[in-house]
Amino acid sequence: MNSHTPLRFHVLRRRTTHTAVAVAIGALALGALAPSAVAAPSAARPDAIQQRLNAMVSPDHAPGALAAVRDQAGHTRTYAAGVGDLATGTKVPRNGEVRIGSVTKTFTSVVVLQLVGEGKIHLDAPVETYLPGLLRGQGIDGHHITVRQLLQHTSGLPDYEDDVTDDIIQRRYLSPRDTLDIALRHNAVFAPGTSWGYSNTNYVVAGMIVEKVTGQPLAKEFDKRIIKRIGLRHTYLPARAETTLRGPHPHGYHKDSPDGSLRDVTEIDPSSAGAAGAMVSTSSDLTRFFSELVKEGHLLSGPELKQMRTTVFTGMPGYGYGLGIMRTQLSCHKTVWWHNGSIPGYGTWSAATDDGRAASVIMTADPTSQADIQPAEDAIDAALCG
Repeated sequence: MNSHTPLRFHVLRRRTTHTAVAVAIGALALGALAPSAVAAPSAARPDAIQQRLNAMVSPDHAPGALAAVRDQAGHTRTYAAGVGDLATGTKVPRNGEVRIGSVTKTFTSVVVLQLVGEGKIHLDAPVETYLPGLLRGQGIDGHHITVRQLLQHTSGLPDYEDDVTDDIIQRRYLSPRDTLDIALRHNAVFAPGTSWGYSNTNYVVAGMIVEKVTGQPLAKEFDKRIIKRIGLRHTYLPARAETTLRGPHPHGYHKDSPDGSLRDVTEIDPSSAGAAGAMVSTSSDLTRFFSELVKEGHLLSGPELKQMRTTVFTGMPGYGYGLGIMRTQLSCHKTVWWHNGSIPGYGTWSAATDDGRAASVIMTADPTSQADIQPAEDAIDAALCG
């Protein structure tokens, strides 16, 4: 891929049954944006971002969309488009709460790296050090999987996502141990450290390590170490059996098959997603989080931030995965640090450039095709290249 080709933010997840853009067993589907996505010098005008959000909205794909853009000075502008509730026709609440799916992984990685900085966790220590006897299975042994490999998806642990989608939608509670047991029914995907493969199981285990080391629930560590520290107002890890969203929010929708109809799945039980994907936030909170994350000393000290940003090859030229964060380039050649997430009801993209500019885009349905995703990609690119 040449340096003049803008790059694409595809959905980072394993699911193979409900989306044409993800590929099997943790691989990351990535490619070039359409030529129309190249940002002109004035592309980040507020009306241009709004136009892109409007393009995301469709009664058959995503009823609503939200976005926030944060500049270098810390000023944030929020956007909304479409319908927040198909049953009532109400508008999308600007800066409403949504489920952020795998963007949760970046939060989990920050907490782990803070504990690394405090000397309580060592990145190259085996999981066995912290959770003895936990990881055992066909080709799986916690003696040979390190904390770093969990965070960078090089552990070879099998994923469990396709096995728990019905549990999430039908509001069945699964503890981290329940979820891990489901994953361990499968064989290892590869030997630790020999390849890269996206797996939610890695972050379920990372969350369990945080709780073991601190003696505190993961939600409390998120609250203390990130949420209160940088002033996030509507970000939290839902409590056990908490199936509703606490603040104003757009409803989330899901299709059981690509050609199926949308159904309301706002009230779900995200417990099985846990440290890998259960958090709730808003577009403006996410832009603040990513903006603070790229600044040395704000959430992570220099050595830990460097570790987070040390990436491994994902299988596509130009794309690297660090510790809970991705690196690529925008159409304007800026390096961008990002993550995205999909959970029944919502799709989320959050990104920041090295100068602290950040953007988040959310659709109120989990994406099932490139047609669903393209306008979100365009909006991120335009916001950060303008």
